[in-house]
Order: sequence, then C-alpha cells, then structure tokens
Amino acid sequence: MQRTFKGKIISLKMDKTAVVNVVRRSPHPLYRKLIVRNTNYKADTAGLALEVGQSVKIGEVKPISKGKFFKILEVIK
Repeated sequence: MQRTFKGKIISLKMDKTAVVNVVRRSPHPLYRKLIVRNTNYKADTAGLALEVGQSVKIGEVKPISKGKFFKILEVIK
C-alpha cells in the first residue's frame, strides 16, 4: 500500500463502505499560515464493526469500485 491517512468516519449509510474525512494542515507557501484542508474518501469496511465518529487509519489499495480506492486498516482508539 502506498498512501495511508488517519481520519474520522462521517457516514456509514452505504453497504460495505464508509466515508472517512481526512484533515490536512500545511503552511501557505508565502505567508506560512497553516491552511486546513478536508477531503472525504470512500473506504471499504471489510466486515469491521464501525460507528460514526470513530478514528480510523485507511490505506490505498487497487480500485474496488468507481469511487472506492481505500480500505480501513485499523480503528484508532
């Protein structure tokens, strides 16, 4: 797996799929103020018992469907 991210589950309404919100903080190239960016990724649940609001680690895998390229690797406590 190439990329891994940490994020929070924001939706479990789809079958075998969770929507995970990942927050990135990076400095502005010129002004150095931290800029916060949010990205939502669809991730395969792989039969895990999950709840909305849990922190999870997702990893990139080969495409599972049209918009699903990540899999939940573990639940972070």
